Amino acid sequence: MELEFIKMEGLGNDFILLDDTKGEIEQKTGYPLLSKKLCSRHFGIGADGIILILNSQDHDIKFRIYNSDGSQAQMCGNGMRCFAKHLYETKTLSQKKIRVDTKAGTVIPEVIVDDNDKVQSVQVNMGKPILNCQNIPFISDNEKAIEEKLMVGDIVYKITTVSMGNPHAVVFVDDVQKIDVKSIGPLIETHDRFPEKTNVEFIEVVSKTQLKMKIWERGAGITLACGTGACAALVAAYLTKRTGPKAVVQLDGGDLEIFWDKDTNHIFKTGPANLVFKGRINLDIA
Repeated sequence: MELEFIKMEGLGNDFILLDDTKGEIEQKTGYPLLSKKLCSRHFGIGADGIILILNSQDHDIKFRIYNSDGSQAQMCGNGMRCFAKHLYETKTLSQKKIRVDTKAGTVIPEVIVDDNDKVQSVQVNMGKPILNCQNIPFISDNEKAIEEKLMVGDIVYKITTVSMGNPHAVVFVDDVQKIDVKSIGPLIETHDRFPEKTNVEFIEVVSKTQLKMKIWERGAGITLACGTGACAALVAAYLTKRTGPKAVVQLDGGDLEIFWDKDTNHIFKTGPANLVFKGRINLDIA
């Protein structure tokens, strides 16, 4: 099986984009198995996940994403910026603002271009944050979990839970560099109070307008950036009075500007996306 692909990255969070608008890939193989094979950094192309470009009946386009372990994610902010940039610069879609069908609902990215019509950054309307524990989902006696105690082994963490179409557990720390993300992250990700597992963000507050973040992504592990995670971090920081409704979130892969428009209750995320390379790959899919 031979596939054409696009490799892109948003702040070091990297993805393999595949056009399956004709449905030929899905006919030949399942997306979960394909994602595991392609995302292998030793035996495949290497990526945090694959993104499928699909037709939609009631949106401009459909976006589906699978993590490197084969699990399907509802949404991905960094992936959405790559998706929008690719569609605009290849003229797959001509408009700067598009309505995208995702598993998390409608997402609206808008490309910001230079004088040569090249995409410099992408602003994504990420929609409304979900705070109701039942809808995240997170098992709790409270309607919302804001700095709620979570026992992990013999240590108690205070977490704030947010869904941006996918679940997040935000933990505020004094120094993100001292956190053993690789050890703690998976323990919180798979905690039995998160029925669908969760992404985990460790956040250091630098100032009222600046946050530092380390991320353990559900189904992917440690990554350089997470767009929905940065949005969840800003929401949690605002709810706990650590920041205002706008802040720059510093990730290992770079910075994202996050703004919570309180008038509409929508979160806006702005940041870069870049083409890494294009190619073809032959796969032996059983």
